[in-house]
Amino acid sequence: MKKCEVIFDVAHHEEALHELDEQAASPDFWNDGNEARKVIEKANRHRAVVKPFNEVKTGLEDVDVFLELSEEGGDEGSLREAAAQLQQCEKLYSVLEMQSLLAGRFDAKNAYLTLHAGAGGTESCDWAEMLLRMYSRYCETHGFDLEIAEFQPGDEAGIKSVTVLVSGLNAYGYLSAERGVHRLVRISPYDSNKRRHTSFAALDVVAELDDDVELDIAETDLKIDTYRASGAGGQHVNTTDSAVRITHLPTGIVVACQAERSQHKNRAKAMKMLRSKVYEWTEDQKRKDMEKFYGEKGEISWGSQIRSYVMQPYTMVKDHRTSAETSNVQAVLDGDIQMFIEACLKKRAKDRAVKA
Repeated sequence: MKKCEVIFDVAHHEEALHELDEQAASPDFWNDGNEARKVIEKANRHRAVVKPFNEVKTGLEDVDVFLELSEEGGDEGSLREAAAQLQQCEKLYSVLEMQSLLAGRFDAKNAYLTLHAGAGGTESCDWAEMLLRMYSRYCETHGFDLEIAEFQPGDEAGIKSVTVLVSGLNAYGYLSAERGVHRLVRISPYDSNKRRHTSFAALDVVAELDDDVELDIAETDLKIDTYRASGAGGQHVNTTDSAVRITHLPTGIVVACQAERSQHKNRAKAMKMLRSKVYEWTEDQKRKDMEKFYGEKGEISWGSQIRSYVMQPYTMVKDHRTSAETSNVQAVLDGDIQMFIEACLKKRAKDRAVKA
């Protein structure tokens, strides 16, 4: 088994989990639903560390037993059992390693994903829709729930923009690694001359904030519009002005929600989304680090991409931040992007260690 690079104060996680489980067992635990959900969320985060750690510990003890049996009696079956158990420990270790990389304040939170098609008309809109499918497949595979909050279809095909809420433990921690511009090179299905086209789409990722995170947004800084929703959404779509668009005037951030039939519910969801985006924008200004995501000019164009997906004249997906690459483009477009996420998170951890 490879040398362990995961550092955890497991006793701290076990102690915290024990205290939280005791709170959850209290008869009046569900009297305050919001607080109860926060306790469960914290417990799940600690449990995600404790469970695989204990399983690795137990698994390695079993490996020792099988090896002893093999040495004593020359039992090849015990040796095979030891190898199989060691392989399982390797998988659990990988889970622990990823947990060690998710140490950010909001890494355990849900995430808002917003896709924007770049310049290029139908080509880029189609690419944005392909990316939405890719992230939807990734979420399905990893047990995340996905809910579309706002959707703007392309004029002819695809998506101009879409915002989705991804819910699940560590959704933001993982998907924050995908923030940036994505570039596609392929033979266009919309070009009768079958020429090769390059398309761009940008993904923004922000964490869903709890209400107790301090952030002052004045009502006078908001411009609120209502409009008729587009796309799938029930009998009231295109018949009532239930969709809500909110513009934060000081930053220019715009959010919209059309997921609900009720204008009031859409406004509440849009405000929650706005708080998350304004917070992330504020943090970016503090770090003066926007360039690392979108390039100096913030353009969704050549030179600012974090990853390229090449389908012609060869097949290759390459992440320009980490040099991680694969020739299996179709698997990536079907949601197999964990290798890129892990490489990015490991690079971030290494960069933090160098700075420290």
